[in-house]
Amino acid sequence: MKTCRKHKKHQLQQRGCRALCCSCRISVSSSEEAGSSNSDQYASISSLAHAMVQERLDEMIRERQEARHLERRRQQRREGTKFIVMVAMEKCSYDPREDFEVSMVEMIVENRLENPKDLRSLLNYYVSMNSEEYHGLILEGFP
Repeated sequence: MKTCRKHKKHQLQQRGCRALCCSCRISVSSSEEAGSSNSDQYASISSLAHAMVQERLDEMIRERQEARHLERRRQQRREGTKFIVMVAMEKCSYDPREDFEVSMVEMIVENRLENPKDLRSLLNYYVSMNSEEYHGLILEGFP
């Protein structure tokens, strides 16, 4: 019975924890002769070391997850907040539809507008800044 327990304990020590932390054995030096008390001491030190390493790994994982989460939130804030400065100018034109289209394309390209919400805001801006007689031309010229 005692031999069976020692054999299992020895296998566990040889195998170690399959996790990242305990892939190698911990050596324990002692002035006492090797005996059952040393193997018990080895097991308790090994389990303590395992717990400490596991705790540190968990802490590192948490820190990394928190850093990723913060970076994701910062990125979302940057993407969510756009400031576009537009200046309305009075212009005489022979082809107002073409001029509206060119102007809107320039705004889209310069401000890298891709989001449908941003495109809708741009269209609303053009409609609100121009008289009703040009609304149809603006809608026709919208890319």
